Amino acid sequence: MTSVMWFRRDLRLEDNTALYHAFEDSDEVVLLFQVNPQQFLKDSTNHQAFFASVAHFQLSVNKQLHLQILYGDLAESFNKLKKTLKDWDRIYFNYDERGFGAERDHKMRAFFKENKIIVHDYLDHHLHGAKEIRNQSGDSYKVFTPYYNQWKQLSKPTPIKVNLKAEKVLKDPLFPEDEEKFAELCEALPDEPLYKLGTSAAKEQLEHFILEDVMDYTKARDIPAQDRTSRLSPYLRTGELSIRTVWQKLQETEDSEGKRTFEKELCWRDFYNMIYAANPKQKQQPIQANFQFVQWNDDADSLKKWQQGQTGYPIVDAAMRQLNQTGWMHNRLRMIVASFLTKDLLIDWRKGEKYFQKSLIDYDPASNIGGWQWAASTGTDAVPYFRIFNPTIQSERFDPSGEFIRKYVPELKNLPDKLIHQPEKMSDEQQSDYGVFLGEDYPAPMVNHKEARRKALSAYEGSREFAKEAPGFDKD
Repeated sequence: MTSVMWFRRDLRLEDNTALYHAFEDSDEVVLLFQVNPQQFLKDSTNHQAFFASVAHFQLSVNKQLHLQILYGDLAESFNKLKKTLKDWDRIYFNYDERGFGAERDHKMRAFFKENKIIVHDYLDHHLHGAKEIRNQSGDSYKVFTPYYNQWKQLSKPTPIKVNLKAEKVLKDPLFPEDEEKFAELCEALPDEPLYKLGTSAAKEQLEHFILEDVMDYTKARDIPAQDRTSRLSPYLRTGELSIRTVWQKLQETEDSEGKRTFEKELCWRDFYNMIYAANPKQKQQPIQANFQFVQWNDDADSLKKWQQGQTGYPIVDAAMRQLNQTGWMHNRLRMIVASFLTKDLLIDWRKGEKYFQKSLIDYDPASNIGGWQWAASTGTDAVPYFRIFNPTIQSERFDPSGEFIRKYVPELKNLPDKLIHQPEKMSDEQQSDYGVFLGEDYPAPMVNHKEARRKALSAYEGSREFAKEAPGFDKD
């Protein structure tokens, strides 16, 4: 009988739970990736990066085995597969616990049951599943610290050695026309990927981080000019790297504050996965219902200036330009630009989340939505609404010499350190001396931070008061 191994966001042949079981249990294995062209937006850096990884994975697999491609509508694709594979009776995949992936898996389980195909699905994307860690009431945690205290006490899964048996793999293409369609789709991808693709590159990056950066991670991770974060997020998002492999390599290092800090970051990844699974509508609805009545500023021009890095706040502009040019943004900067959009510009956090979804090479719905709701003070265990980042202070603290700003806002490169964080303080003479004229070469600040802060506090407090009086409103 024939088994199908359905790859999704687990693009690797090693340390892959479903793949391990498929080879152990089966006489014949069909390696498969299903492509729905409706999910590919050509102007989305997120989609470009993901499908570039799929194409790289296909080339890698096809050197010794063969990755079958199904192209088109999901249900129609698997119906076609069922008609072609007469002996197909089992399917293996690593399941999703939240968002689109969970909805897809729910629908497809019904399809497989109807077609008498036995489902073997596994937790593979996280160290601990969304329902694995519960509070004393048996519910999902809403606060990170008690979740972390339980999380760190639990043993972690170890890497799995997959016994790849080439003789078991169906190597003849089942649907050559689908492979041709996928190749045509890939022609729309940039010639040069935005990061090094594949499991080998992922393991090299992991090795570099463990050897060079993890010891100093606690302090160095906040300095964008140093580029000392792990840079593993694109690989974890595609599954080119296993989270178990990351954990194992981390445990091989000596104890340090940096190691413990990075472990906590991995816990945040599990925490946000749990939160999204428990709050499936959180992409559109604030978790803290008291803040669903915030009167957001519906200003398309202000949103565009933020997106393009033309706000007049150098650290915000440098961060947004880094995102637009590279598809990635330093984590400290993600917090700064999210706070600026939601608190200084009072623009709906959902618009920022949507732009990040389009622009990030490491877009993960649970972490991204969780991060935006955190910054907007609408999420679980979020920053208090009255804590509003001052972008100038953040700039002076985390890019004191302006090195990062100069890299991404080159029009300010000649300014001295004391002016690069607030170029609006230049006199007319200084503007002439440094060759930067406000309003021409670089914009003046689009808002006054103190005034914007006052308006934000009023908007959030207004939402809380309205919620108290709203008839029939559920405050919980």
